[in-house]
Amino acid sequence: MAATKTTKCLVVGAGPVGALSALYAARRGWDVEVYELRGDLRDESITPLNFTKSINLALSERGIHAMRHSGSEKLVDAILDETIPMYGRMIHGEGKTGNFTEESQQYDVHGRYIHAVDRANLNKLLLDEVEALPNVKLHFNHKLTGADYIQKKAWFEQQVTRKPQTADGAQAHQSQLDQRAKEIEVDFDLILGCDGAHSSVRYHMMKFVRMNYEQTYIDTLWCEFTIPPATPSFPSQRTSPSSKDGFATSPNHLHIWPNSDKMFIAIPSLDKSFTCTLFAPASTFAALESQPETISAFFRENFPGASDLIGEDRLRKQFATNPHLPLISIKCHPHHFTSTGVILGDAAHAMVPFYGQGMNAGLEDVRVLFQHLDAHPPTAEGRRAGLESYTAERAADAHTINDLALANYWEMHAGVRSPLYLLRKQVEEFLSDKLPSTGFATQYSRVSFSNQRYSEVAETVARQGRILVGGMLGSVVVPALGWAAWWMWRYQSASRTGVAATKGFAGLGGVFERVGRWFT
Repeated sequence: MAATKTTKCLVVGAGPVGALSALYAARRGWDVEVYELRGDLRDESITPLNFTKSINLALSERGIHAMRHSGSEKLVDAILDETIPMYGRMIHGEGKTGNFTEESQQYDVHGRYIHAVDRANLNKLLLDEVEALPNVKLHFNHKLTGADYIQKKAWFEQQVTRKPQTADGAQAHQSQLDQRAKEIEVDFDLILGCDGAHSSVRYHMMKFVRMNYEQTYIDTLWCEFTIPPATPSFPSQRTSPSSKDGFATSPNHLHIWPNSDKMFIAIPSLDKSFTCTLFAPASTFAALESQPETISAFFRENFPGASDLIGEDRLRKQFATNPHLPLISIKCHPHHFTSTGVILGDAAHAMVPFYGQGMNAGLEDVRVLFQHLDAHPPTAEGRRAGLESYTAERAADAHTINDLALANYWEMHAGVRSPLYLLRKQVEEFLSDKLPSTGFATQYSRVSFSNQRYSEVAETVARQGRILVGGMLGSVVVPALGWAAWWMWRYQSASRTGVAATKGFAGLGGVFERVGRWFT
C-alpha cells in the first residue's frame, strides 16, 4: 500500500492568524512554509504596514480557545501571563459642576473578563513556537507576486536586505530592501491566505473563483495616542480617581470617552502606559489638521479629562506626528477555491475594531477550518470537501460579526449612556444570574465569552429582544385582559367564560412574539 503523500502547505502572512495556521498545519504532520512580506516581525525595528502600532488588541475566549486547540497549552499560558485583565468599560464624562466623572460598567455578571494584549509580544511567542518545529520554514521579506491555484504553483519576490553605508563608512541601523530582488517558484497542495485586508492571496484567487466581494470605508478615521505611566517623569500629567499601581487611570478597564459621532478609547499596556485611539469623522480630522492649535480645546470640550492624562504638549505632538488612518470593512464569498486555497482572518473578513473581535475571529477561523479538514481524508478530494463545508459555515458567521462590529460603534460612542441600553443589559444580566435556566445572556457575553457561532448569537439575541419587548407589553396587557375577563364572568356563564379565557390566553404568547417583532 502506497504511503500517503505529505501535504505541502504555504501560509502567506506571519501575523497572529498566519502563525497559528502554521502551528495547526505543522501539528498534523504537514510540510509548512510561511512567507511574510515584511522582515522578521519579532524585530522591533520592523515597521508595521500601517506605519504605526496597531489598535491595541483585546484577546477573548474565541482566540484563547483556538490557541488551546493548537496543542500548545504552555504557549497559551505564556501569552496570558503577558496580558492585563479588563473587567469592563470605564465611561468618562463631565458632571453638572464641571467635575470629571467615571462610571464602571462590568462586561459580565459572572465576573469573566477580556485580556489587553500586546500584539508584538503575542506574535513573537507564536512565531517562536512555530519556528521550533522541524517541519516549518519561515521566509521573511518575500512578496507574493502570483499564484496558479490549478497548477498549484506560487511565485514570490525574494527581497534581499542590505545595510547601506553612511558617509563615515559605518553601517546604518535601518535596513533597506535591495532593488535587485529575485523571483522564486514554490509548489504547494494548499495555500492559506492570512495576509490581511489587502490580501495578495485573495487577489490572485479571484482570478480563479467567482468571488463576491464588498469593500467599505466608513466615514471615520483613527489616530493613536499614548497616556504615559503615572510617574514623576511626566510632571504635567494628572491622574484620574481610579489610578493605581503606577497607571494614570484604572488598568482593569477599557476606557471610553463617548461623544455623539466621535469617541476616544484607552487600553492598558504592561509598561503601565495606555494605548489610546481617537475615532472621528474625516471632516473632524480635516478641521483639526487645518488648525492644529485647536486640538487641546477640542479634547477638553469632547473628551473631558483625557488631555490631562496625556499632557497637552504630548497631545499636540502625537496628533501631528501619528498617521490618521481609515477603517475598512470587507466581506467576500466564497473563502476558498476547490482544494488548493483558502483565506482567513482579515483577508476574508476585515472588520472595524469596535467589538474587539478582529483577531479573535481570525484565530477562530483557524480552529474551525481544521475542524472541517480533520473531518475528511487527507487527500485532495478530502480537502475540497473540507474547504467547501468550511466556507458554508464560516462565511455567514464572518458577515455577522462584521455587521455586529459596525453596530457596536453606535453602542460604544452613544449607547453606553442610553437608558434603554442600560435597562436591557440589567434585565438580561439579572436573568442570566438569577434564572440561568432561561438561557438569557447579553450579546456582549455571547460574543466575547463563548464559542457560539456568531450567526447563532445574532439570532438568539434578536429572539431575546422580542421576548423582552413582549414581556414588557405583557405586564400591561395581562392585567387588562384579567379585568376584561372579570367583566365577562359577571355577564356571561362560567362555562362560556372558561372557553373564552382558554382561547385568549393560549394565543397570548403568539401575540407577544408578533408584537415583539414590531419593536425589534
